[in-house]
Amino acid sequence: MMSLSPSLGSPYPWLRELKSEERGLYLIHLLLTCTNHVASGNLENANMALEQISHLASPDGDTMQRIAAYFTEALADRILKAWPGLHKALNSTRLVMVSEEIMVRKLFFELFPFLKVAFVLTNQVIMEAMEGEKMVHIIDLNAAEPAQWIALLQVLSARPEGPPHLRITGVHQQKEILDQMAHKLIEEAEKLDIPFQFNPVVSKLENLDFDKLRVKTGEALAISSILQLHSLLTSDDEAMRRRTPLLTKCSNGSHLQRAVPMNQSSLGDLLEKDNRYSPSPDSASSSPASSIASMNMEGFLNALWGLSPKVMVVTEQDSNHNGSTLMERLLEALYSYAALFDCLESTVSRTSMERLKVEKMLFGEEIKNIVACEGAERKERHEKLDKWLQRLDLAGFGNVPLSYYGMLQARRLLQSYGCEGYKMREENGCVAICWQDRSLFSVSAWRPRK
Repeated sequence: MMSLSPSLGSPYPWLRELKSEERGLYLIHLLLTCTNHVASGNLENANMALEQISHLASPDGDTMQRIAAYFTEALADRILKAWPGLHKALNSTRLVMVSEEIMVRKLFFELFPFLKVAFVLTNQVIMEAMEGEKMVHIIDLNAAEPAQWIALLQVLSARPEGPPHLRITGVHQQKEILDQMAHKLIEEAEKLDIPFQFNPVVSKLENLDFDKLRVKTGEALAISSILQLHSLLTSDDEAMRRRTPLLTKCSNGSHLQRAVPMNQSSLGDLLEKDNRYSPSPDSASSSPASSIASMNMEGFLNALWGLSPKVMVVTEQDSNHNGSTLMERLLEALYSYAALFDCLESTVSRTSMERLKVEKMLFGEEIKNIVACEGAERKERHEKLDKWLQRLDLAGFGNVPLSYYGMLQARRLLQSYGCEGYKMREENGCVAICWQDRSLFSVSAWRPRK
């Protein structure tokens, strides 16, 4: 293995001669080495690794070059956070436009089948649970995409017994997004002649006032949560951070000093060569952050249980990005985001501006949050399906197996993408949506046990 050494000089001309696969494996080696230096507070070596990566990574290159560009940015951001004044100064003029957020979420919806599959499965579960009901109330905990409910309105209008009176309560922290949602759904309901009301609730999930959901007796209630619940795992662990400062020795760091073998054929092969690099499905369970944050989650799930929904459908990222150490999280994130970047590499041109926007404004920001942030700032705490099964079971919910018809519809939709990489598998009556063999999103349905 070519070691990191200042004597190599800049701009390391030999790096440019590496073939694509060699370059990808060397980038992984550099990222792991850099992470180890960041975690142990060795900024001089971290800086050297970042400099080498910058000669290989590129936001418009192949999958590994693109993903390395965003992980490098995240590691650099984590280092800068040790100097709050510098970090704030560099980010003081950064603007996040609501219109840009709407645009990038729409691009994610269009470029990937994941949300479409989740919508099909969620709507089918709701349709089956609401058979014969005359008053239906749906609470959408992330009311950002009207396409889901437009499709449901169309199916409800064709019900043999006629459509129910439908009320949708949409929760979102941005009023502008809720206003757009209301406009589109009211327009569609009028077109289909369905009695309809939209109740907007402008709120972050962790501050949600359940009284504003206006749940009434006599109506059949369904709850839809798409990519939302993981944010409730965030808690203010300032006390823990005081005990473990930002740039501390990473518990599993020092063995990365030695060279990583370069003769492996993929990211997974490389990391799995030494099982200390392998993603562990349960690594988050021992995380102190997990146990501290669970009270917030527990209270929220108890409140949902108290609403007595006929059904609740939960879609989450099926990844373990909530480990207690930086190295754990970076390894897990490398696996899952490499799969997402690979989806785009297989289906969208490298020069596509849409692709670049999704990678930078959505995935890049998520990677930065997972790698650079701690405590209350770290919102992207994705966990695996088995964790959600356990958590919802403890909160008093029983799993409702997804129906054969729902899964058939979802499979057809995936096949219509004409890309063999997208797959779906059933797990304990739930669905995992995969790229190749890597599960990326899960969909599960629940009802309160009495």
